[in-house]
Amino acid sequence: MTCFFEYRGVTKTYPGVVALQDVSFGVRKGAVHGLMGENGAGKSTLIRILSGDQKANAGAIVIDGAEQHFASVRDASDNGVVVIHQELQLVPNLTVAENLCLGHFPSHLGFVSRGEMRAQVQSVLAEHGIEVDAGAKVSALPLGARQMVEIAKAAMVDARVIALDEPTSSLSAHESEILFRMIDRLKARGIVILYVSHRMDEIFRLCDSMTVLRDGRLAAHHDSLEGVTRDQVVAEMVGRDISDIWNWRPRPLGETRLRVEALSGDRLAIPATFEARKGEILGFFGLIGAGRSELMRLIFGADTPAAGQVTLDGESYRRSDPRRSIRRGVAYCSEDRKHDGILNGRSVEENINISARRLWSAGGFLKRRREAETAETQIKRLRIRTPSRHQDIVNLSGGNQQKVILGRWLAEQGIRVLIMDEPTRGIDVGAKSEIYDLLYGLAEQGMTILVISSELPEVMGICDRVLVMCQGRIRGAFNRETFNEASLLAAALPDGQASQPAARRRRE
Repeated sequence: MTCFFEYRGVTKTYPGVVALQDVSFGVRKGAVHGLMGENGAGKSTLIRILSGDQKANAGAIVIDGAEQHFASVRDASDNGVVVIHQELQLVPNLTVAENLCLGHFPSHLGFVSRGEMRAQVQSVLAEHGIEVDAGAKVSALPLGARQMVEIAKAAMVDARVIALDEPTSSLSAHESEILFRMIDRLKARGIVILYVSHRMDEIFRLCDSMTVLRDGRLAAHHDSLEGVTRDQVVAEMVGRDISDIWNWRPRPLGETRLRVEALSGDRLAIPATFEARKGEILGFFGLIGAGRSELMRLIFGADTPAAGQVTLDGESYRRSDPRRSIRRGVAYCSEDRKHDGILNGRSVEENINISARRLWSAGGFLKRRREAETAETQIKRLRIRTPSRHQDIVNLSGGNQQKVILGRWLAEQGIRVLIMDEPTRGIDVGAKSEIYDLLYGLAEQGMTILVISSELPEVMGICDRVLVMCQGRIRGAFNRETFNEASLLAAALPDGQASQPAARRRRE
């Protein structure tokens, strides 16, 4: 096989850890190549080296027979390499058009041609079916739309190699279909596409070949996916068989812990009313924009409700701000961990202790030893892959960042309700199994867990009960004994769409 793109003996080390060790594989021209592995396996490091953001200690990248050693992101871009990261790289206060034209604004007589810029970007968006206004500020867009804008960068340049890192993690099924069609068009132009994803269905649908990393080394390489099974890939990723990642455990449920009555606010078309019991894992399923996150932010106090009441263990409480909610025992893990979760530029230890720090202080002084012990406990408990508790959190993979945020709430004392918004976004199959096992353990201790997920198999796999939301309202409630994929999906679809053919429904 003649390879247009290659990694040759790429090695990358950081103080105390080997991120990549002698990684070599090639991809033919016009192929979509899957890159899989657990969080911390080295995928993101491999992509950062390709982007020019980091330099390898040894080895090289080869494109069309020529070795490349990119000095910067701009250098990589000038040589036809575009990397779309999982964590968005957009400037929120600029418009969509300005973001997509950064570094190459159309101009006339030394002045930026804003009309031409907006028309150019709007044309590209329309060509690929992306329904976003080129003149809108990025900060005003929902997360899924921002992700589509990020992906649209790939269509704005003359690329030879495009890397997509977990591109569908924030997308609705409809938006994902737009992306898949875009990939087909880019592939037809002979562009090499590296596709990083933990979603096995996407890998087998889109990819022509695949490489699996484990612990920074090449675990497997498949020039063709013919005959390759999902179980085989999982075993290659984690080094062991995982027969059932859900592994749901029944448990007795207690009395009502959380009661929400007629709660209303922005993006809720109808006031929400529901109950959740002690020890219950209650799922919230729906399409992107259904109002699930908005409802949870009202409960947590991140947004101000227009009306309604929330009762915790029989006592009504004011949700004036998240701090008071945390003190009352309600914690929230946001889906957008980059902006609402992690503290950039701070260590793993600081990120774990930031909320509970008040518990480890006396007389205005922090108990550093207690903070260190807490961080080490959560690192071991959650199997967070980090060279030390002092590591800057931005150097961790997305899945390990998610574990750090979860460790933050587990370090709190007295959490009674844990809200998990897309808890396994960007997390590999092995880590998912560990997260689910942890949630079961917390539920068995009496904690109430609210899980928002856009993945139907996930909510059906781990939840005791599921509420389905659509267009800002709760449209259905399903007990585990009556879970049915068709029924849950029909409740999630807007009126008039439930009669679509089954094959199309599964994609959307």
